[in-house]
Amino acid sequence: MITYEGGGVNGNPLYHWIALAVSTALMLPVPVAILAGWTPPWMRERQAGMRLRAYGLLCIYALMLANSIPRIADASFETVMVCMNIGFGFIAAAAVLLLLSAHKDSGARTAGPVEPRDG
Repeated sequence: MITYEGGGVNGNPLYHWIALAVSTALMLPVPVAILAGWTPPWMRERQAGMRLRAYGLLCIYALMLANSIPRIADASFETVMVCMNIGFGFIAAAAVLLLLSAHKDSGARTAGPVEPRDG
C-alpha cells in the first residue's frame, strides 16, 4: 500500500480542506444565486436553460464533495473508491444537465434588443 507524507493513503487532509474551501468559494455562490432568481450579466441573453445550468454546476460541486470528504476523513481505500464512482455519476448528471440547457437555449429566442417591424 502506498503511504504519503500525512501517513495515510489519502494524503495530507490539509490539501483536501484547501481544495474544498476554494471550490466552495468559487463554485457554490453562482448556482445558488441563479436558483434564487439572479441572472449573471454574461448569461442574460440565454435565459431558457438557466435552472438546468445551475443544477449542472451543483452536480459539479457535489462531485468535489464526494471526492474530498472521504479523503479528509481518512476513509478506507474501498470507501474512497465507492465515493469516486459516485462522483462519476455526478459528472454524468452534470454533462446531461448542461447539454439539456444548451439545447433549451438553442431552441429559445434570444433576449436581445428587438428590431422594429416594417409595416
